[in-house]
Amino acid sequence: MKVLIVGANGHTGRIAAEILSRNSEHQAYAMIRSQEQQNDMEALGAIPVIADLEQEVDHALKDMDAVIFAAGSGSKTGPEKTISVDRNGAIKIVDAAKKAGIKRFVMLSSMGSDYPEQGAKEMQNYYQAKHDADEHLKSSGLSYSIVRPGALSFDDPTGKIVAQEKLESHKGSITRGDVAQVLVHSLTAVRTLNKSFEILNGNVPIEEAIENL
Repeated sequence: MKVLIVGANGHTGRIAAEILSRNSEHQAYAMIRSQEQQNDMEALGAIPVIADLEQEVDHALKDMDAVIFAAGSGSKTGPEKTISVDRNGAIKIVDAAKKAGIKRFVMLSSMGSDYPEQGAKEMQNYYQAKHDADEHLKSSGLSYSIVRPGALSFDDPTGKIVAQEKLESHKGSITRGDVAQVLVHSLTAVRTLNKSFEILNGNVPIEEAIENL
C-alpha cells in the first residue's frame, strides 16, 4: 500500500516511516511542511510530500491507499495550536481521505480522549481536540483504527504491549517505537478495523496483543 504519514517529521512519525520502508508490502510517503525536511525523509526511506495541515491538503492524498495520522502540536505550543493541528488538521485530513477514496485510516490519539472533562485541567484542551478528531473519523465512513497510547517514552522499543479497547489502569507508559509499530500493524490487522483501543507497554508481543483485541 501507498501510505501517507501525516506528521512524518515528528518522533513517532519518523519511526513509522522507517518501519514502513523496511516492509516490502508498503511504500511510505512522508507529509512534511518544508523542503528543508526532504533529505531527512528520504534517508528514512520515505518519499516526501509537501503539504501543510493548516493549508490545503487534498493534493497530498492523491493516489494514496492509506493514512497514518501521527501529527501533533507538541507540548510547547498553546491551546490555539492544539486546536489547529490536533483537531482541525486531523478533521481536514479525514475529509480529504474520504474524497480520495482512502482504504484505511489509522489515527494516533491518546488515552483520556474518551472523556476529556475528566482529565487534568491542563490536559483537557488536548484531550478534547483528540476526542473531536476521533469522533469525526468514526462518523466519516472510512475504514479506521484509532490507537490510544498512554504516556510516551523515548526508551528503546520492547516489542511487547498490553492492548484493550479500554484498559483497567492507565498507569505506565509506552515507547514511541512500540507505538509506531502498532500504527503500522493496524494498517492491515483485521482486529483493529473500525475500532479504538488503548495501549501500554506490557508482556505480550505486539502482533499477539492486537490479535486478541
